[in-house]
Amino acid sequence: MAKRALSALIASGWLAFALPSDGVTAPDVSEAAQTILAVTNAFRHEHEQPALTGNAQLANAARYFADYMAKTDHYGHSADGSEPDQRAQKFGYDYCAVAENIAYQFKSTGFSTRELAERFFEGWRNSPGHRKNMLDPDVTETAIAIARSAKTGRHYAVQLFGRPKSRTIEFSIENQTAGVIEYSFDGENFKTGPRVRRTHQHCKQTKLVFAGKTLLPRNGQQLVLVNEDGRAQLQMR
Repeated sequence: MAKRALSALIASGWLAFALPSDGVTAPDVSEAAQTILAVTNAFRHEHEQPALTGNAQLANAARYFADYMAKTDHYGHSADGSEPDQRAQKFGYDYCAVAENIAYQFKSTGFSTRELAERFFEGWRNSPGHRKNMLDPDVTETAIAIARSAKTGRHYAVQLFGRPKSRTIEFSIENQTAGVIEYSFDGENFKTGPRVRRTHQHCKQTKLVFAGKTLLPRNGQQLVLVNEDGRAQLQMR
């Protein structure tokens, strides 16, 4: 279905071929990046995930890193000595979560814009880790950049995903019983004493388990443990 989405987004005849100084077909890398964004959102839609919106800070970080790899032909998530979240922060992205897909493509005769976009998208879609980033339900923003190495002819692509700090999920749980209450959140066990209120912050929807029951706390939610009929019960306010 992702290929059909790509075909539907690219009308035949829209591509104008150009030849750079080395005589190979040169794609429009900006157009290819926009196509990848469109088919990524189509892919997310197929899997019932919300569309991602562009972010200028992430775009600057992605452009910097694509240009860096193209200039140096050093490849890897830490090729420049920093990590994806550090690069995003460097360019002003106040993040709650950051993830990154990278890849490179090479063909001696060059690529059309459509082919380059499809190569990158299909490569990520068919790789479990990259696919997971593309379908992550907790990221909300993205940016894609592509740059070509003048030395090797490789096209390097960076696809950044982010959730801004402003979208942090925060909720509280308060023990209004006379005993110590145990629960788990994000796989970690907690004990809360009488009349104690604890606040949790998280970058994604995470399960809270109490007395064998599971729920997904929402941002701003207040959870209160009370005694009802001699048993501790969890109320949502």
